[in-house]
Amino acid sequence: MCTNIDLTLMNPVLEKYEGQTDALIPVLQEVQNIYSYLPEAALAHYSDRAGIPMSRIYSVATFYAQFYLSPRGRNTIRICQGTACHVQGCEPIVSSLEEKLGIEVGGTTEDLEYSLESVACVGTCFLAPVVMINNDYHGKQDPQKILKVVEDFEKTGRESK
Repeated sequence: MCTNIDLTLMNPVLEKYEGQTDALIPVLQEVQNIYSYLPEAALAHYSDRAGIPMSRIYSVATFYAQFYLSPRGRNTIRICQGTACHVQGCEPIVSSLEEKLGIEVGGTTEDLEYSLESVACVGTCFLAPVVMINNDYHGKQDPQKILKVVEDFEKTGRESK
């Protein structure tokens, strides 16, 4: 876990919400936008400046799925695990991506390039099984097709369509 972070990057956010004890979620969102996750040092800094107990900050940060307490990859791959995707064979896709990236679902590659997530549903059942890379949907996938998508992404820095 990175402990050498520049806490001064948070100052504009903390100044913006100074004295607003009900702004915990927006502050956490903006802090996460700065660091791509919520570093412990940043949470402690916010706690000190705002006078909010760390227990309250952590209870909110761990309750909402949008918040991450560990470093995230620059790119997020989400595998839909909804009923339609499950029935259409998402599990072999999961295994294929875990092997390719060298991480398990919920993990982030050491180079912080990718985070791999499982999601309950992405709302595109007609495309099952579906994998999202960042904000782009890739439907009707299988283990080989998704590896090609990831390889193209690695070469060009963007998904192929």
